[in-house]
Amino acid sequence: MADTTPYTGSNFTADLPPGSLISQDGQLQWAGLLIGPGTPFAVDRTGLSGWEDLPEYDSSDAERPTSHGSWPGSRFAKPRKIGGTIVLMPGWNDTAGPVRALRQALALLDEERWLTVRLHGELLTVRARIAQRVVPADQGFATQGSSRMSIQWLASDPRRYAVAEQTVSTTAPQPESGLVWPLTWPLKWGEAKSTGDAVAENTGSAATHPVISFLGPCSQPTVTDRVNRRRLRYAIDLAAGDELVVDTGAGTVTLNNSASRRHTAMADSSPEELFALEPGRTDLSFRPDSASPQALMTVRWRSAEW
Repeated sequence: MADTTPYTGSNFTADLPPGSLISQDGQLQWAGLLIGPGTPFAVDRTGLSGWEDLPEYDSSDAERPTSHGSWPGSRFAKPRKIGGTIVLMPGWNDTAGPVRALRQALALLDEERWLTVRLHGELLTVRARIAQRVVPADQGFATQGSSRMSIQWLASDPRRYAVAEQTVSTTAPQPESGLVWPLTWPLKWGEAKSTGDAVAENTGSAATHPVISFLGPCSQPTVTDRVNRRRLRYAIDLAAGDELVVDTGAGTVTLNNSASRRHTAMADSSPEELFALEPGRTDLSFRPDSASPQALMTVRWRSAEW
């Protein structure tokens, strides 16, 4: 496929949706720059390092003072380092454009961008920053613009996420209509309009942190993981149109996208950072203290892989 990337007037540091530029296996997208087949930036045959590897981790194992071995403790992954060699092969009539694009895209930035890779039809993505860029200014680079450059990204969150975000919603539980008089056989008790329960499926191999929003009117919005019994509960009354957003990954609780309300967490509420969706099925229950039929809980997440 011929390269049709416009190198004039493009913003290659733009935080585009992950995978939005990728069209085939072997391509990777860094912010607004596409790398791989069909571009002037070929990935060396050695591929990427650190992409399919388990990240390094810290362990809290404690040695046994009077026996062999140690007591197993928690293990927490360190940031993921992703590296590779990019072969710059610009066209004969356009050397400066790709070089400037790389210079812009591979700059030192404070904010993370999406780094997305497609292999075997699967798109996985991380939030990362450029950690290293090594471009030898040799004779080939000086005369033709060709070069073999080394690039390294650093992802503060080592988990790789599915590109597609999943969503599930439920209203608060609503009672059954009950028996209708006069009674007739067979008896019909009616059906509940809403059970207040929802199922979140994490198809990956690593726990993922959801974003949970509560929409009023309701009082003391509460969500419970019915398996491990972790709970998020907040002592706050939400009026119609009010929205309380809990980002469990960032550990933030925000009312109407402006004011922090993390201090409203009740005594039996788990720390937000510990409320994660383990691999597989998670059964969630929305149980506010009181709510109107319009009260709504929405859960958003991306399946995560190591």
